Amino acid sequence: MASPPDHREQQQTLPADDRFGQTLYRFLFFDWLFRDVSRARNLLERHAAREHNRRMSRYLPVYMRRWSVLATFDFALGFLFERVLSATMLSALFFTGTCVTITGVLVMTVIWLFLAARLP
Repeated sequence: MASPPDHREQQQTLPADDRFGQTLYRFLFFDWLFRDVSRARNLLERHAAREHNRRMSRYLPVYMRRWSVLATFDFALGFLFERVLSATMLSALFFTGTCVTITGVLVMTVIWLFLAARLP
């Protein structure tokens, strides 16, 4: 039986821009860290996936911090474009980005609290 392909081998075959895109995606989004509990076939797999997700939840504050920096940066740019440059459309774009990133931080916080609570 052939062994499954190694993840490191797959990354080495990707072009440089694809590796950058994947790295950027993993830097901003955390879904690759977690396993889908609903795809488990039995109770043992479900428990293993849930425990894996609980262990990986320790990295969520890192992602919340990253997204908070993005929200602050978007807000600062929105303020700059609105007050200093009087570019209202650009400021609206950055303020919308602020709302999206703050919503993302709130979702991450709820997920983190849910996983940390160790509910049955």
